[in-house]
Amino acid sequence: MRILFITSTRIGDGVLSTGILGHLIDENPGARITVVCGPVAKGLFEGVPGLDEIIVLEKKPYSLHWLKMWVKSIGKIWDVVVDLRNAPLSYLLFSKRQYHLGRATKNNHHRVKALASVLGLEENPPKPRLWLRDGDTEQAAKLIPDGGPVLAIGPSANWIGKVWPAENFTALATRLVSDDGIIPGARIAVFAHESEREMAAPVIDALIADGRDVIDLVGKHHLLLVYACLKRCAFFVGNDSGLMHMAAAASIPAMGLFGPSREDHYAPWGSKCASVRTDLDYDAIFPSKDRLFKVGSLMGTLDVNKAEHAARNLWQNKG
Repeated sequence: MRILFITSTRIGDGVLSTGILGHLIDENPGARITVVCGPVAKGLFEGVPGLDEIIVLEKKPYSLHWLKMWVKSIGKIWDVVVDLRNAPLSYLLFSKRQYHLGRATKNNHHRVKALASVLGLEENPPKPRLWLRDGDTEQAAKLIPDGGPVLAIGPSANWIGKVWPAENFTALATRLVSDDGIIPGARIAVFAHESEREMAAPVIDALIADGRDVIDLVGKHHLLLVYACLKRCAFFVGNDSGLMHMAAAASIPAMGLFGPSREDHYAPWGSKCASVRTDLDYDAIFPSKDRLFKVGSLMGTLDVNKAEHAARNLWQNKG
């Protein structure tokens, strides 16, 4: 059994697509898997059971990047092709069954349900999951040693408009680990990519200055190692980002902060997850196209009290 799985260029959408991939693996034991994705999402799939190859596509003008997929795939007969990118060339591959996303992304469902509709599973969509590589669990234990619970925070995002102010993250984290917080005395792990150090540094510096026990996980860590670290945490709170979806997939209580993005489409998925948004809704807060990259944070109307209340509710009802 050979399965070709064509998925996202972005980390968040890549994570959300893994529920479908997991379903295919469960339904076809021993299947050989080839994944097609963008370079940023590649690391998500390196632990996939039965993985033959990851075909990484660097975006090119006129969609010429799809030629690489076609050249590397045309010589095989695929039992199943799942195309979540609507690539025209995927229709030309030799396959017994093909599934294409089509217009599912244009409905009002959460992204997990929209993706699951490709296989007719939208009523009971499989939960996103990731697969660790050998050594990830052991390395994570070195980065987050045993020694009490850990609050994970994700103060960065791929667009400044989605970034909650650093002082708010500092205040919320301090409240959550205080004596009357949800995780009294917990260590605080700050997650971000090395390119996002500027967003995370004010939070780290303020927490250290306040005497908090901070674990600095800002760096160029492999995505699956980050996932293994998240699995060692007791609670996550962060901006709408790929990291947020990884925390949800790690099956820890995960709360996403939303403003200029739609929580009805992209809230963290799972029974232990929740979201809280700015006082302004998406339509009121999202900037016009010409101002998209000229704005600062658009998260200012989400105050710390509201976020703390949502975190406490999630902690009490996490199951």
